[in-house]
Amino acid sequence: MAQVKRRHRPALIALVVLAALACLGLAWWQWTRFESGSGSGQNLGYALQWPAFAAFVVYAYRRFVMLEADPDEVAKLAPGAKGATEVPADLLPERPSAPSRVIPDDDLPPEDRELAEYNRYLSALAQQEKK
Repeated sequence: MAQVKRRHRPALIALVVLAALACLGLAWWQWTRFESGSGSGQNLGYALQWPAFAAFVVYAYRRFVMLEADPDEVAKLAPGAKGATEVPADLLPERPSAPSRVIPDDDLPPEDRELAEYNRYLSALAQQEKK
């Protein structure tokens, strides 16, 4: 394991402390709303959620510092570290395909014959553009 100099980031630490204190403040505010006459169970739920958010902010900062200190760990956690895995062909179901049915132009009403001819014309133009 390579030794990396620990870097202190006062601005980042201040941001983490401020975010955690804001979450705890919001938890206290929701708790007082819950205890008031107009409080509900929703306020209690938020009062219990906000400390979890504060804990997550601290956890995320600690994880950031730990990963920064150990570059080998970052390489292990990288998405492409294990290489691509192939899905076996028989694992997924076959895609359904609709049977194609071609209707002769003679069986179509006149409006549909004109539309079919126009579509063939557009298809020919598209083929010319591709060349």
